Amino acid sequence: MGIIRLTIVLLFTMSVLSCKNEEQWVSMEVMASAYNSTRAQTDANPNITAWGDTLYPTTKSIAVSRDLIKKGLTHHTKVKIEGFEGIFVVNDKMHPKWRNKIDIYFGTDVKAARQWGRKKVKIQYLCE
Repeated sequence: MGIIRLTIVLLFTMSVLSCKNEEQWVSMEVMASAYNSTRAQTDANPNITAWGDTLYPTTKSIAVSRDLIKKGLTHHTKVKIEGFEGIFVVNDKMHPKWRNKIDIYFGTDVKAARQWGRKKVKIQYLCE
């Protein structure tokens, strides 16, 4: 059991360190949901993220669970999301209770966010 755990730790460390040497896209599957800039879904300042960024209705932004930050999806990381056009940017972080999860920002369009719902998606993030 110790050898297997050590091997996993080494492989993870090598993959994280390899990001430092060259630009590459890393793939993973996560649970995704949609969110909006409303006080009901956020707080008294619904357009300000946990990192202090300002969101606008057209911003292509996501929030990430804190375990994903440790995996490389840090502040301002570029992300491609299966089923969406363009590049999103990590601008927000979620409550610590969430794991392996992203929230896709839908501006103020609550209807579109509800319609999209919640699902597993493949993402790719730019590891620089």
